Amino acid sequence: MSLAAQFSEYGGSDELGIVEVSTPSAGPGQVRLAVRAAGVNPIDWKILSGHVREMIPLVLPAGLGSDVAGVVDQVGEGVTAFSVGDEVLGASLTPSYAQFALADPAALVAKPASVAWEVAGSIVGAGSTAWGVLDRLKVTEGETLLVHAAAGGVGTFAVQLAVARGARVIGTASEGNHEQLRSLGAEPVTYGPGLVERVRAISPEGVDAVLDASGRGEIPDSIELAGGPARVLSIVAFDAADKGIQLFANNAEETGTQALREIVALIEGGRLRVPIWRTYSLEQAAEALDASRCGHLGGKLVLLPE
Repeated sequence: MSLAAQFSEYGGSDELGIVEVSTPSAGPGQVRLAVRAAGVNPIDWKILSGHVREMIPLVLPAGLGSDVAGVVDQVGEGVTAFSVGDEVLGASLTPSYAQFALADPAALVAKPASVAWEVAGSIVGAGSTAWGVLDRLKVTEGETLLVHAAAGGVGTFAVQLAVARGARVIGTASEGNHEQLRSLGAEPVTYGPGLVERVRAISPEGVDAVLDASGRGEIPDSIELAGGPARVLSIVAFDAADKGIQLFANNAEETGTQALREIVALIEGGRLRVPIWRTYSLEQAAEALDASRCGHLGGKLVLLPE
């Protein structure tokens, strides 16, 4: 037996409890991980609340989490990519808010010794999404990318991945996060009324592409600044499909490990930083979800089950 965070009813964080569960066993083509870190993402509290139950149907009781980093402690039949004792990171098949989780080796990469567990456990969701967004927008060297909510989980990765591609990045954020954005290579502007004028003050010709990770109603301004909707993409404003913009859901499976390998290489090379806002024990999972739901964080939230 082992411990995992589970809920039996949809609702608030008070529905989430730490329970004893049967420790999963690796089936053919799977590995089992002793979880060292599990990233906390906004989709987790949305699942718990029932807001996305039609998109992500669950059989209750259920767990949460898919971002994971850990040590391989059991290898299923036919697996040759990893061995017991290997340190890995990626996406899990079973909920990662747990002491043990199963994973497909094809969704994992080796964790370098230089990458801290809390960082390794918070890459795949936001990192793969940001990587996929830049590919979809075809952001290239010399272009200007505007990122809304640039200090958030996806925004932080998008800023740095775009800078690594040689793009200029303008990021919207609250005043308190401007220094952080500068440290990541972005030019910060404050969101809210007058945004178009503030962006044009530093980029008179507008921008080449826009990533909306905010959902605070910036789509009309984004279309104006980009000269049309073709290269405006949102990962949150799904009600703006009629504006002609692109919409993008978390695409970790489609991007596979290519995104993870690129991100890990940039981290190792000191060209990408993953700010960690706070770490929590498994028993503090509900507290971590409350913090995620409140937002306005300066980095990632991570559970450390051990």
